[in-house]
Amino acid sequence: MEFKHIPIMLNEVLEGLDIKPDGTYVDGTLGGAGHSSEIVKRLSDKGRLIGIDQDMDAIKASSERLKEYKNVKIIHSNYVNMKNVLMDEGIDGVDGILLDLGVSSYQFDNKERGFSYREDAPLDMRMDREVPYTAQDIVNDYSQDELRRIISDYGEEKFAGRIAANIVNKRETKRIETTFELNDIIKDAIPAAARRKGGNPCKKTYQALRIELNKELMVLEDSLEDMIEMLKPNGRLCIITFHSLEDRIVKSAFRTAENPCICPPEFPVCTCGRVSKGKVITRKPIVANDEELEINPRSSSAKLRVFEKK
Repeated sequence: MEFKHIPIMLNEVLEGLDIKPDGTYVDGTLGGAGHSSEIVKRLSDKGRLIGIDQDMDAIKASSERLKEYKNVKIIHSNYVNMKNVLMDEGIDGVDGILLDLGVSSYQFDNKERGFSYREDAPLDMRMDREVPYTAQDIVNDYSQDELRRIISDYGEEKFAGRIAANIVNKRETKRIETTFELNDIIKDAIPAAARRKGGNPCKKTYQALRIELNKELMVLEDSLEDMIEMLKPNGRLCIITFHSLEDRIVKSAFRTAENPCICPPEFPVCTCGRVSKGKVITRKPIVANDEELEINPRSSSAKLRVFEKK
Protein backbone atom coordinates (compact mmCIF):
# COMPACT_ATOMS: atom_id res chain seq x y z
CA MET A 1 0.00 0.00 0.00
CA GLU A 2 1.36 3.41 -0.99
CA PHE A 3 2.04 5.87 1.86
CA LYS A 4 -0.28 8.77 1.04
CA HIS A 5 -0.93 11.73 3.28
CA ILE A 6 -2.45 14.94 1.94
CA PRO A 7 -0.53 17.76 3.66
CA ILE A 8 -2.95 19.74 5.82
CA MET A 9 -3.01 23.52 5.25
CA LEU A 10 0.17 23.35 3.19
CA ASN A 11 0.25 27.02 2.15
CA GLU A 12 -0.57 28.17 5.67
CA VAL A 13 2.25 26.02 7.08
CA LEU A 14 4.78 27.35 4.57
CA GLU A 15 3.74 30.91 5.37
CA GLY A 16 3.82 30.17 9.09
CA LEU A 17 7.37 28.79 8.92
CA ASP A 18 8.52 31.95 7.06
CA ILE A 19 11.20 29.86 5.34
CA LYS A 20 14.70 31.30 4.93
CA PRO A 21 16.53 29.64 1.99
CA ASP A 22 19.72 29.06 4.01
CA GLY A 23 17.86 28.02 7.17
CA THR A 24 17.65 24.74 9.06
CA TYR A 25 14.21 23.18 9.48
CA VAL A 26 12.84 20.16 11.32
CA ASP A 27 9.73 18.19 10.41
CA GLY A 28 9.10 16.26 13.61
CA THR A 29 6.28 14.19 12.13
CA LEU A 30 7.63 13.51 8.66
CA GLY A 31 5.00 11.02 7.47
CA GLY A 32 5.02 10.74 3.68
CA ALA A 33 6.92 14.06 3.41
CA GLY A 34 3.91 15.99 2.12
CA HIS A 35 4.94 19.17 3.92
CA SER A 36 8.68 18.49 3.79
CA SER A 37 8.78 17.99 0.03
CA GLU A 38 7.58 21.58 -0.31
CA ILE A 39 9.79 22.96 2.48
CA VAL A 40 12.95 21.54 0.88
CA LYS A 41 12.06 23.08 -2.51
CA ARG A 42 12.36 26.47 -0.85
CA LEU A 43 15.83 25.82 0.58
CA SER A 44 19.17 26.63 -1.04
CA ASP A 45 22.15 24.26 -1.03
CA LYS A 46 23.09 25.82 2.32
CA GLY A 47 19.70 25.08 3.83
CA ARG A 48 19.00 21.87 5.77
CA LEU A 49 15.98 19.75 6.51
CA ILE A 50 15.85 17.16 9.29
CA GLY A 51 12.90 14.76 9.09
CA ILE A 52 11.90 12.67 12.11
CA ASP A 53 9.28 9.93 12.31
CA GLN A 54 8.69 6.93 14.55
CA ASP A 55 6.92 4.91 11.83
CA MET A 56 9.30 2.90 9.62
CA ASP A 57 6.71 2.85 6.82
CA ALA A 58 6.88 6.66 6.83
CA ILE A 59 10.69 6.61 6.89
CA LYS A 60 10.78 4.38 3.81
CA ALA A 61 8.19 6.42 1.91
CA SER A 62 9.73 9.81 2.73
CA SER A 63 13.26 8.58 1.97
CA GLU A 64 12.11 7.63 -1.52
CA ARG A 65 10.25 10.89 -2.03
CA LEU A 66 13.15 13.08 -0.89
CA LYS A 67 16.04 11.01 -2.28
CA GLU A 68 17.10 13.64 -4.83
CA TYR A 69 17.81 16.22 -2.11
CA LYS A 70 21.31 16.11 -0.60
CA ASN A 71 20.47 18.54 2.20
CA VAL A 72 17.89 16.24 3.84
CA LYS A 73 18.57 13.91 6.76
CA ILE A 74 15.83 11.45 7.78
CA ILE A 75 15.92 9.87 11.24
CA HIS A 76 13.81 7.12 12.81
CA SER A 77 12.83 8.49 16.21
CA ASN A 78 10.06 10.20 18.15
CA TYR A 79 9.99 14.00 18.06
CA VAL A 80 10.24 13.99 21.85
CA ASN A 81 13.92 13.10 21.24
CA MET A 82 14.43 16.08 18.90
CA LYS A 83 16.95 17.87 21.12
CA ASN A 84 19.25 14.84 21.23
CA VAL A 85 18.73 14.13 17.52
CA LEU A 86 19.85 17.66 16.66
CA MET A 87 22.81 17.50 19.05
CA ASP A 88 23.94 14.27 17.36
CA GLU A 89 23.80 16.12 14.04
CA GLY A 90 25.87 19.01 15.43
CA ILE A 91 22.93 21.41 15.24
CA ASP A 92 22.49 23.84 18.13
CA GLY A 93 19.62 25.91 16.73
CA VAL A 94 17.02 25.78 13.96
CA ASP A 95 14.96 28.30 12.02
CA GLY A 96 11.72 26.35 12.07
CA ILE A 97 10.00 23.26 13.43
CA LEU A 98 6.80 21.64 12.19
CA LEU A 99 4.59 19.10 13.94
CA ASP A 100 1.56 17.65 12.16
CA LEU A 101 0.02 15.59 14.95
CA GLY A 102 -2.62 13.82 12.90
CA VAL A 103 -2.65 10.11 12.13
CA SER A 104 -1.80 9.78 8.44
CA SER A 105 -4.29 8.59 5.85
CA TYR A 106 -1.96 5.65 5.25
CA GLN A 107 -2.13 4.61 8.89
CA PHE A 108 -5.92 4.91 8.97
CA ASP A 109 -6.50 3.19 5.65
CA ASN A 110 -3.99 0.38 6.06
CA LYS A 111 -6.25 -1.97 7.98
CA GLU A 112 -3.44 -4.11 9.41
CA ARG A 113 -2.35 -1.12 11.49
CA GLY A 114 -5.58 -1.37 13.50
CA PHE A 115 -6.26 2.38 13.75
CA SER A 116 -9.67 2.28 12.09
CA TYR A 117 -12.95 0.97 13.44
CA ARG A 118 -14.16 0.65 9.83
CA GLU A 119 -12.01 -2.41 9.02
CA ASP A 120 -11.80 -5.75 10.84
CA ALA A 121 -8.17 -6.17 11.90
CA PRO A 122 -6.01 -7.01 14.93
CA LEU A 123 -6.18 -4.26 17.57
CA ASP A 124 -2.82 -2.54 17.11
CA MET A 125 -2.69 1.29 16.80
CA ARG A 126 1.11 1.54 17.25
CA MET A 127 2.73 4.55 15.58
CA ASP A 128 6.07 2.80 16.13
CA ARG A 129 5.70 -0.88 15.34
CA GLU A 130 8.96 -1.66 17.14
CA VAL A 131 7.13 -1.03 20.43
CA PRO A 132 6.20 -4.45 21.89
CA TYR A 133 2.73 -3.62 23.23
CA THR A 134 -0.45 -2.73 21.33
CA ALA A 135 -3.98 -1.44 21.91
CA GLN A 136 -4.96 -5.06 22.47
CA ASP A 137 -2.81 -5.10 25.62
CA ILE A 138 -4.54 -1.98 26.96
CA VAL A 139 -8.02 -3.39 26.32
CA ASN A 140 -7.23 -6.74 27.94
CA ASP A 141 -4.83 -5.79 30.75
CA TYR A 142 -5.92 -2.40 32.10
CA SER A 143 -8.21 -2.37 35.11
CA GLN A 144 -11.79 -1.17 34.73
CA ASP A 145 -10.92 2.10 36.51
CA GLU A 146 -7.93 2.68 34.21
CA LEU A 147 -10.02 2.02 31.12
CA ARG A 148 -12.79 4.34 32.32
CA ARG A 149 -10.24 7.08 33.04
CA ILE A 150 -8.52 7.04 29.65
CA ILE A 151 -11.78 6.72 27.68
CA SER A 152 -13.22 9.64 29.65
CA ASP A 153 -10.09 11.84 29.70
CA TYR A 154 -8.66 11.15 26.25
CA GLY A 155 -11.86 10.33 24.37
CA GLU A 156 -14.13 12.76 26.22
CA GLU A 157 -16.69 9.95 26.10
CA LYS A 158 -19.62 10.38 28.52
CA PHE A 159 -20.37 6.65 28.48
CA ALA A 160 -16.78 5.77 29.48
CA GLY A 161 -17.88 3.93 32.61
CA ARG A 162 -20.32 1.71 30.73
CA ILE A 163 -17.80 0.96 27.97
CA ALA A 164 -15.06 0.08 30.46
CA ALA A 165 -17.41 -2.23 32.38
CA ASN A 166 -18.50 -3.93 29.17
CA ILE A 167 -14.89 -4.47 28.06
CA VAL A 168 -13.99 -6.07 31.40
CA ASN A 169 -17.10 -8.25 31.33
CA LYS A 170 -16.47 -9.50 27.77
CA ARG A 171 -12.77 -10.25 28.25
CA GLU A 172 -13.52 -12.60 31.14
CA THR A 173 -14.67 -15.21 28.63
CA LYS A 174 -12.38 -14.39 25.70
CA ARG A 175 -9.43 -12.09 25.03
CA ILE A 176 -10.49 -9.13 22.86
CA GLU A 177 -8.27 -9.27 19.78
CA THR A 178 -9.85 -7.44 16.83
CA THR A 179 -11.36 -4.07 15.99
CA PHE A 180 -14.78 -5.49 15.17
CA GLU A 181 -14.89 -7.37 18.51
CA LEU A 182 -14.19 -4.07 20.26
CA ASN A 183 -16.74 -2.24 18.08
CA ASP A 184 -19.52 -4.59 19.21
CA ILE A 185 -18.54 -4.15 22.86
CA ILE A 186 -18.58 -0.35 22.57
CA LYS A 187 -21.90 -0.26 20.70
CA ASP A 188 -23.53 -2.58 23.25
CA ALA A 189 -22.49 -0.19 26.04
CA ILE A 190 -23.95 2.96 24.47
CA PRO A 191 -27.74 3.54 24.58
CA ALA A 192 -29.48 3.26 21.19
CA ALA A 193 -30.62 6.89 21.24
CA ALA A 194 -27.04 8.11 21.76
CA ARG A 195 -25.74 5.83 18.98
CA ARG A 196 -28.01 7.53 16.47
CA LYS A 197 -26.32 10.92 16.77
CA GLY A 198 -22.79 12.31 16.87
CA GLY A 199 -21.11 10.06 14.32
CA ASN A 200 -19.67 6.59 14.84
CA PRO A 201 -20.01 5.56 18.51
CA CYS A 202 -16.55 3.94 18.45
CA LYS A 203 -14.65 7.09 17.45
CA LYS A 204 -13.99 8.51 20.92
CA THR A 205 -12.89 5.22 22.46
CA TYR A 206 -10.49 4.55 19.59
CA GLN A 207 -9.03 8.04 19.97
CA ALA A 208 -8.52 7.41 23.68
CA LEU A 209 -6.79 4.07 23.15
CA ARG A 210 -4.51 5.51 20.48
CA ILE A 211 -3.52 8.47 22.66
CA GLU A 212 -2.82 6.23 25.64
CA LEU A 213 -0.85 3.65 23.67
CA ASN A 214 1.38 6.17 21.90
CA LYS A 215 1.62 8.54 24.90
CA GLU A 216 0.65 11.34 22.52
CA LEU A 217 -0.29 14.04 25.02
CA MET A 218 2.62 13.24 27.33
CA VAL A 219 5.08 13.41 24.42
CA LEU A 220 3.61 16.75 23.29
CA GLU A 221 3.75 18.28 26.77
CA ASP A 222 7.30 17.05 27.29
CA SER A 223 8.51 18.48 23.96
CA LEU A 224 7.13 22.01 23.65
CA GLU A 225 9.52 23.87 25.94
CA ASP A 226 12.55 22.16 24.41
CA MET A 227 11.40 22.93 20.88
CA ILE A 228 10.96 26.62 21.67
CA GLU A 229 14.45 26.64 23.19
CA MET A 230 15.88 25.04 20.01
CA LEU A 231 14.65 27.89 17.82
CA LYS A 232 17.05 30.59 16.69
CA PRO A 233 15.95 34.23 17.03
CA ASN A 234 12.91 34.77 14.77
CA GLY A 235 12.63 31.00 14.32
CA ARG A 236 9.11 29.60 14.24
CA LEU A 237 7.30 26.59 15.67
CA CYS A 238 4.21 25.48 13.72
CA ILE A 239 1.92 22.84 15.20
CA ILE A 240 -1.18 21.28 13.65
CA THR A 241 -3.52 19.60 16.14
CA PHE A 242 -6.61 17.50 15.52
CA HIS A 243 -8.54 17.51 18.78
CA SER A 244 -9.20 19.84 21.69
CA LEU A 245 -6.85 18.07 24.12
CA GLU A 246 -3.80 18.67 21.90
CA ASP A 247 -4.86 22.18 20.97
CA ARG A 248 -5.30 23.14 24.64
CA ILE A 249 -1.77 21.98 25.44
CA VAL A 250 -0.24 23.92 22.54
CA LYS A 251 -2.27 27.06 23.22
CA SER A 252 -1.28 27.06 26.90
CA ALA A 253 2.42 26.42 26.18
CA PHE A 254 2.59 29.21 23.59
CA ARG A 255 0.81 31.64 25.90
CA THR A 256 3.17 30.82 28.79
CA ALA A 257 6.24 31.18 26.55
CA GLU A 258 5.02 34.60 25.47
CA ASN A 259 4.09 35.78 28.95
CA PRO A 260 5.78 33.60 31.60
CA CYS A 261 5.45 36.10 34.47
CA ILE A 262 3.97 34.52 37.62
CA CYS A 263 3.85 37.68 39.72
CA PRO A 264 0.49 38.50 41.35
CA PRO A 265 -1.48 40.95 39.17
CA GLU A 266 -1.36 43.61 41.89
CA PHE A 267 2.45 43.84 41.70
CA PRO A 268 3.44 47.15 40.02
CA VAL A 269 6.52 45.57 38.39
CA CYS A 270 7.62 42.03 37.62
CA THR A 271 9.88 40.49 40.27
CA CYS A 272 9.82 36.83 39.25
CA GLY A 273 12.49 37.36 36.61
CA ARG A 274 10.79 35.21 33.98
CA VAL A 275 11.39 36.64 30.52
CA SER A 276 9.25 36.25 27.41
CA LYS A 277 10.65 33.81 24.85
CA GLY A 278 8.78 35.27 21.91
CA LYS A 279 5.32 35.94 20.59
CA VAL A 280 2.28 33.99 19.47
CA ILE A 281 1.72 34.68 15.77
CA THR A 282 -1.74 33.10 15.69
CA ARG A 283 -4.05 34.77 18.20
CA LYS A 284 -6.73 32.40 16.93
CA PRO A 285 -5.84 29.07 15.36
CA ILE A 286 -5.77 28.85 11.57
CA VAL A 287 -8.27 26.35 10.16
CA ALA A 288 -8.72 24.79 6.73
CA ASN A 289 -10.64 26.82 4.15
CA ASP A 290 -13.73 25.59 2.31
CA GLU A 291 -11.73 24.48 -0.74
CA GLU A 292 -9.44 22.28 1.34
CA LEU A 293 -12.36 20.86 3.33
CA GLU A 294 -13.96 19.75 0.09
CA ILE A 295 -10.77 18.06 -1.15
CA ASN A 296 -9.72 16.62 2.20
CA PRO A 297 -12.54 16.17 4.76
CA ARG A 298 -9.99 14.94 7.34
CA SER A 299 -8.78 18.54 7.64
CA SER A 300 -12.06 19.59 9.27
CA SER A 301 -10.76 19.29 12.84
CA ALA A 302 -7.25 20.62 12.13
CA LYS A 303 -5.96 23.75 13.89
CA LEU A 304 -2.63 25.43 13.18
CA ARG A 305 -0.87 27.55 15.80
CA VAL A 306 2.43 29.40 15.27
CA PHE A 307 4.98 30.74 17.77
CA GLU A 308 7.98 32.96 16.95
CA LYS A 309 11.12 33.01 19.10
CA LYS A 310 12.55 36.35 20.20
